[in-house]
Amino acid sequence: MKSLGMKLVIIEDEALSAKRLAKMITEIVPNAQILAKLESVSESLVWFKENPKPDLIFLDIQLNDGSGFDILKALSDYPKIIFTTAYEQYALDAFKHNSIDYLLKPIDASELKSTFEKLANIKATETTQYQENIDNLKSQFPSGVRERFLVKIGPQFKSIATNDIKYFFYSDGLTYLQTEESALPIDYTLDQLKDELDPKLFFRINRQFIIKISSIKEIHSYFNSRLLLTLSPTFKEEVIVSRERVLNFKIWAGM
Repeated sequence: MKSLGMKLVIIEDEALSAKRLAKMITEIVPNAQILAKLESVSESLVWFKENPKPDLIFLDIQLNDGSGFDILKALSDYPKIIFTTAYEQYALDAFKHNSIDYLLKPIDASELKSTFEKLANIKATETTQYQENIDNLKSQFPSGVRERFLVKIGPQFKSIATNDIKYFFYSDGLTYLQTEESALPIDYTLDQLKDELDPKLFFRINRQFIIKISSIKEIHSYFNSRLLLTLSPTFKEEVIVSRERVLNFKIWAGM
């Protein structure tokens, strides 16, 4: 197949699957540039923040730390996307209805070649409709509860299980997750986190904090009908439940 110098990104959490897919791509489109092979939502968000948009993404729907659609939420506009999935028929019907290309795992080389040929025929005038189709598809695959976060520490990434996180806080322009040992910066806002955490375990008490119920050591009454919390690990400043959130906090905490 004739190459157009296409620049690609593969997002796949199984290393062997990503390697196999990359090999098939280079055999079908010899001059294609595979810019990155990414393994998680968190790693992908960092990459797209720091790099220009590629021509094409191979996107696994189900990743270890969330959904591929979590990545699309962070993009202002979409490149061409080929979804890779092991989903059942109901999900495949959603792809077909929205005219979006997908490959069912394990990926077959002939199907991959056919998909490349179809993408080559997408006209520039169809771009707006394509963007709308992706948006429609996103609404049919709601994000699930996040099980892990990938934190960048220097040149390396560290995977943190949500079970090991005590609370999240915002300070000096950055959002941090707090484990028993340390506070680590993450590339999320508290608004984004609120929608990706189990609401039975985590609660946003004010503009600065989302806390885990197991992190609460003590609860005290505070002036202006607020509550003062003592957390574990201890935070350096007072941790206050804002007045407008006290009632819902009490319900959540079983008070």
